[in-house]
Amino acid sequence: MKLRLRSPKVVQDSSVAGEAEVDERSSQSCWANMPSELLREVLIRIEESEYKWPSRKNVVACAGVCRGWREIMKEVVKTPQVSGRITFPISVKQPGPRDTLLQCFIKRNQSSQTYHLYLSLSQALADDGKFLLAARRCRRPTCTDYIVSLNTDDMSKGSKTYIGKLRSNFLGTKFVVYDALLPHAGNRMAKSRSTRLVGTKQVSARIPPGNYPVAHISYELNVLGARRGPRRMHCVMDQIPASSIKPGGVAPTQIDLPTGSADYFPLFRSKSSKFEKSVSSPSDDPTEGSLVLRNKAPRWHEQLQCWCLNFHGRVTVASVKNFQLVASPENGQPGPEHEKVILQFGKVGKDVFTMDYRYPISAFQAFAICLSSFDTKIACE
Repeated sequence: MKLRLRSPKVVQDSSVAGEAEVDERSSQSCWANMPSELLREVLIRIEESEYKWPSRKNVVACAGVCRGWREIMKEVVKTPQVSGRITFPISVKQPGPRDTLLQCFIKRNQSSQTYHLYLSLSQALADDGKFLLAARRCRRPTCTDYIVSLNTDDMSKGSKTYIGKLRSNFLGTKFVVYDALLPHAGNRMAKSRSTRLVGTKQVSARIPPGNYPVAHISYELNVLGARRGPRRMHCVMDQIPASSIKPGGVAPTQIDLPTGSADYFPLFRSKSSKFEKSVSSPSDDPTEGSLVLRNKAPRWHEQLQCWCLNFHGRVTVASVKNFQLVASPENGQPGPEHEKVILQFGKVGKDVFTMDYRYPISAFQAFAICLSSFDTKIACE
């Protein structure tokens, strides 16, 4: 017997009334009335048997049958930190796996100034991949914005699929990563054109309008050419504690998308945004600083007469944009955890770049850091 799921038209319906009507119809079917123990066992087996896309589309389809199936599937599917898999849209805002690098790649379209992030489906450097995120470069008189969206067809800040942005200064040497969702209750939203003041309260003009700074990126100047080698960058992850890279350390893990995105993806509809209760923010402990990422020092290859880093076959073209980031000890004693590559980015074709990341940063944060490398930086090279 084949499992009959809702049609795509029903799945994409963003209205509460429409979802309630579908759930009511689904609740009367034999699939919705299955014993919860049997249903859970079926969904667990489906999830465990499908490791990669496109077969994992069945996992998403099961979550779209009805509300009961959706709640169980959300419990069964683990975060990328545990499973090493990206399944639902919220996965791009959650930290990657601890023990391995999650392999992705970025395709650049120079004519349209757009960038698309894909999850690698095989070990090959050129495969179709699974689409994750899209970004569009917007040049302004005093800065440059990269708008990041879950939808490749609508990359505007007013879109329901907008999840954040990257903003640079005029020289392209300093960047700020903004998240559309409040990472912590104590965080403050940065001022922007999308908000206005009414009396003593700040009122949002549209949803989601959030501009919550979550990371600061700076490139070391090299105006006089006093330094040889690739660019040097310094990333301060404002919302990730430095202890997250240590054994047993934790990083903030979002478990819900903003309200606008939840409407676009009904699988994540909820009354309020939620976070893991066990995870504390850096502000909870004033004595603990934020995680700082820096370039892994390259070595000079005498025969090739160039600076080299070991990308383990993931980078094939020499470029000033290539980098590997590790945790900086920040005046402390470096340990084994400071040698692990947290993010690596490199060129494999004219407009194709690999992007591999791991815990404690997310795909969204890694993508934003890599986008900062695309800007021309004459003063840093």
